[in-house]
Amino acid sequence: MAPAKTYPRIYRTTRRIPRGRVATYGQIAELSGLAGHARQVGYAMHALDSETNVPWHRVINAQGRVSLGDLAGRAQRALLENEGVVFDGSGKVDLARFRWRPRSR
Repeated sequence: MAPAKTYPRIYRTTRRIPRGRVATYGQIAELSGLAGHARQVGYAMHALDSETNVPWHRVINAQGRVSLGDLAGRAQRALLENEGVVFDGSGKVDLARFRWRPRSR
């Protein structure tokens, strides 16, 4: 799939995630019409520059964890915690509580 066609869709969907909620890579892929392409969502998030207005930090993995490495992962977690998202002792977000459930369009 060509990034020029898929990334804008992924970013539009990601912008819809409300403050204090998270979505998984797979969920964003599905909502963007790209079911089964969770990695494409990861690539799109990685392609963002530091000045973006896309709330990339609200996208986590299906286990409820931050997938980024040490420094970036700590920054992502801090951004989420500042929005009220709670992590348990093992670094997981309770997806039943914090997962974004968009209304049908």
